[in-house]
Amino acid sequence: MFGMGMPEILLILAIALIVLGPKKLPEVAKSLGRGIAEFKKATQEFKENLEADNDLKKARDTVKDIKKDLHDTVRTSMTPIPPRAKTDAVSDDEMEHAVEAHPAEGSEASVQEEPAKESGLKEPPVDA
Repeated sequence: MFGMGMPEILLILAIALIVLGPKKLPEVAKSLGRGIAEFKKATQEFKENLEADNDLKKARDTVKDIKKDLHDTVRTSMTPIPPRAKTDAVSDDEMEHAVEAHPAEGSEASVQEEPAKESGLKEPPVDA
């Protein structure tokens, strides 16, 4: 124990007997034994907590790996939607003609009409 042999331990016990006396020595030894037992118990609990933390960390890592694998599997299994065939779609020329004929809100044609309204010019009355 701590690199001490039997003669060193007997010497320490003899000095303790002289210093403490025969009445106090059993009480001190009893409390020392309790302290060592509590220390061992606390050490064991600490080791168990460390092992539980390591197990929890491994479980978290496993769950993360499973989620990543599942995400990768779902992402790779999804097939892309094919684009519409040209025969179904409106041609580019037809689309440009439709945009020129009917300008959308916010286009240049509708923006050019707004300054005329702001300048105070009145629109001609509409006959109903």
